[in-house]
Formats: sequence, C-alpha cells, structure tokens
Amino acid sequence: MPRKYIYLIITYVAMQLSSILALPFLPYIEDRDTFSVAWSVMSFAVALVISLIVLRDEMQDFFQAREKKVWTIILWSFLGFILVMISQYVAIAIETFVFGIQPGSENTMDLMNVARQAPIFIVIISVFGPILEELVFRKAIFGSLYKRMNFFLAALLSGVIFAAVHMDFEHILTYTAVGMVFSFLYVETKRIIVPIIAHMSINTFAVIAQLSVDPEELERQLEQMEQLMMILIGG
Repeated sequence: MPRKYIYLIITYVAMQLSSILALPFLPYIEDRDTFSVAWSVMSFAVALVISLIVLRDEMQDFFQAREKKVWTIILWSFLGFILVMISQYVAIAIETFVFGIQPGSENTMDLMNVARQAPIFIVIISVFGPILEELVFRKAIFGSLYKRMNFFLAALLSGVIFAAVHMDFEHILTYTAVGMVFSFLYVETKRIIVPIIAHMSINTFAVIAQLSVDPEELERQLEQMEQLMMILIGG
C-alpha cells in the first residue's frame, strides 16, 4: 500500500478517536450536545482537509486532464445511485426474511436524531462523511486489495470493513452490499469521484426522506413495509 494511503487511513482513524481529546473539557461544558456536534463537524472537516492535501497530486492530475469525461461521470453517478438503492432493498429483504432482522438501521436513526436537533450535522452525513469514506475504503483499502486479488474478494473484504466501522452489525449485509457497489463504480469508471457522488446522493436522499417524516410516522411506515414484504413472498 502506498505511504499516502497509509496516512489517509491514519487520518481517518485519528478522526474517529478524536473525541477522546474532548473528554477533559466535558466537565466544564454546559451544553454537551452542542459541543459534541461542533466537535464532530470540526474533526471531520480537519480530516477531510488533511486527506485532500495527502492526495493533492491525484487531484491535480484530474483537474489537469484534457478529457475529464464530465457526462460519463454524471451518468455513472446516477446509475450508481440506482444500483445502491437496488442493493439496499435486496439486502434488506434477505435480512428480513432469511435472518429475521427488522428493517431500519439503528445507526441511521441515531444520526437522523442528531440531525434533527442540530441541522449542521447534515454536512457530515451528506458531504464530509461520504468523501472521507470513499477515499479510505474504496481508494485506499479496496484499491490496494484489488491489486493483489480478484474484484469480488477485494470488494467483499473492503465492504465488510466499511460495514464494521459503522458499528451496526445487525445490518452488516446491507452495508457490505452498498460498499461492494461503490467498489464496482470505482473499478468501472476508474474515477473515485463517481462513488463519492453516488455516496453523497444516497445519503442526502436518506436525510431528506427521513427528516421530512415524523419519527413516529417513519416507524409506522417501516412496520407497514415489513408486513407488505411478508405478504409479497407469502411469509
């Protein structure tokens, strides 16, 4: 693995653990929720800046290229969004009817609750998070694995790591499936910008869909979806 990718991973891990540095200040903070959100936004922003600096040579190559294939990027980003949606529905169906796992990610719900209380947090979900995750899990981890093994195994391993980092092991199949789709987009287009756009789009879609619905109504819709799927397959 190139040294710059190692720096990329170290930056991401340091960002995830940066909350430890805030612990000494908590006894002196009255509004801890606001402080926590502000710290998260700041740490993600700093990590993103560092990551872009580490990859500045690759960014320069992209912007200096004569043929940026903008329309190809737009088309594949749209197709990627559709593929991610399909993979999510298939994975959720398998989780529901094979493993008996109810639809609805606790990790996603927690993030949406924070976003409802502090809308600035949406910038992490829709922008900072997707960019950092694609740089780390697709460009660094998957890209390095793909040089040593076939696509399926490299995408599966990086997808499982991607899923594990989200700490939502009940829905690890869904996260892994989505991660594998992002890896496919990266290989097919040879441009990390495509899975980044697709990732940002699907996260933004989820934010808009969930924040526009009352939490109790969302819970009711999830129950109705589970019942409908049971009927469709004769469960």
